[in-house]
This record gives sequence, structure tokens and C-alpha cells, in this order.
Amino acid sequence: MPDHAGTATRPVDATVARSWLLVNGMRAENFDTALTSAADQIVLDLEDALDTRDKPGARLDVAAWLETRSAWVRINDRTTPFWADDVDHLANLPGLRGVMLAKAEAAEQVTETFNRLGGRTPVLALVESAVGVEAAPAIAQARGTFRLAFGSGDYRRDTGAQADDLAMAYPRSRLVVASRIGHLPGPIDGPTVGDDHTILRERTTAASTMGMTGKLCLDTGQPAVINEMLSPTASDIAWARDFLTEFDARGRTIRDGSDRPRLAHVQKITELAAALGIGTE
Repeated sequence: MPDHAGTATRPVDATVARSWLLVNGMRAENFDTALTSAADQIVLDLEDALDTRDKPGARLDVAAWLETRSAWVRINDRTTPFWADDVDHLANLPGLRGVMLAKAEAAEQVTETFNRLGGRTPVLALVESAVGVEAAPAIAQARGTFRLAFGSGDYRRDTGAQADDLAMAYPRSRLVVASRIGHLPGPIDGPTVGDDHTILRERTTAASTMGMTGKLCLDTGQPAVINEMLSPTASDIAWARDFLTEFDARGRTIRDGSDRPRLAHVQKITELAAALGIGTE
């Protein structure tokens, strides 16, 4: 097991949030429970988790809860008749941190959502299809796009791909590259179904290796594992400190071509550790 330097003890900014817990919007009794979980961010779900006939009632429950507490909300995709009502009911709610736009396939869908919400609410674009993956660079650069996420289950249904890491390598890489092009934080990987934490660790590690920095999750037992796997380890932080100490001792002089990549890696480790509030003792 990696020697990760613990987890944050305060709310984690959405730009570096690792675990994103999806909560069925019909189950209002679980909203408060989700807040007490280890998840960096929670997402109340008005889309895939609900039957069509349940969406209006769930929307009202979510809106009422957001009057006094805060969360993200996954809304229905732009091509459905539910999108407009979702956006209109959520706009200006004090607890709305942002929306996750389901099945994003075009930059215009993100910008329309952003504008209709008043031009202030961040939109997390959930890319879930072959069309969305190919449009990812444009989506990442759209006005209002805050971060990209991978809807791996729907992507597999759309393409016939399997869940193994090789099959998922292309869409993951595409979202990572698109995020870099759009100057966005690293993208959020799709969820791992099941309660096997060994598999969850393996899938999280694979996503991290590709450059993804967050992961969707489906139950309250997963966030702690995801947070551990996506945090700098104690040895990472120690290495970064040692490198900076040695670099300062030689007058911050670049010796060879390996120093600049190492400095970039050190900066990434130290900035993420600071943002997560870990390794500061």
C-alpha cells in the first residue's frame, strides 16, 4: 500500500477535488449522510439514477435541500426536455456549487448551460460518448467549462468497449490532453462499480497514471480509498523537499536537462499537498 500522507481535514477545492460522490436525487434522506462522508465533493444526481417519472419530484427535493446546504448537481443533458427545468430550478440557489452536465457532446451545450445559469456557476462537462470524446478539446475550451469528467459506463455502451485499462486508455488520454489544451484542472475518471477496494485501487491508479486527477464514486465507502490513491505520498513530499533543499544549496542553478522536469514535478507535488492540506506537519 502506498504511504500516502493522509487526507485533508477541511473542504477540498473543486479544482483539485479527488473523490466526487454521486447521490441519487430521489433519496433525500441520504443527502446529509453524503456530507459526512470522506468525499471531496458530492453530486446530487437528477439524471441516470432516476426514472423519468421521478425527475420532477427529485428536482424539487434537491432545490429545497440546496436552500440551506451545498453540493454539485448532475443535470440532464441538453438534448432532453428535462434540461431547461433543471437549470431554471437550480439557478440562483445559494447552495449550488456547480452543475455536472450529462452527456456533453458540444461546446455550445456547456456555454448555453453556463449562460442560462447566470454566467457564474461552473459547469463540469461529463463526456460519455464517442462524439463527446472527439469533441473534448472544443468542450474544454468552451466558455463556462470548469473541468471534464468521463462517463465511462455510457461510453462503453456507446462504443462496445470493455472496462479494462487498455480499452479505456484512448478516451482517458483524450480528456487529459483536452484539459491541458483548455487550461483546465485534470479530468475526473468514471466510477468503478462494486465494493472490491483492490479493484478500485487498481482502476484509480490506472487513471492517475494517464493524468486524471479525480474519480467519480457511487457509495460512501469509496471516497477514502480514492483520496488516498490520488494524494501525494509522504515519500513524494519528502523527495520534493529534499530536491528543493539541494537545489537552493547550489544557488538554484540548472545543471542539465533533467532539472526542469524535476522542478515541474516538485511544483505539482507541493502545490497539490498545500491545496489538500496534507504533509504540513
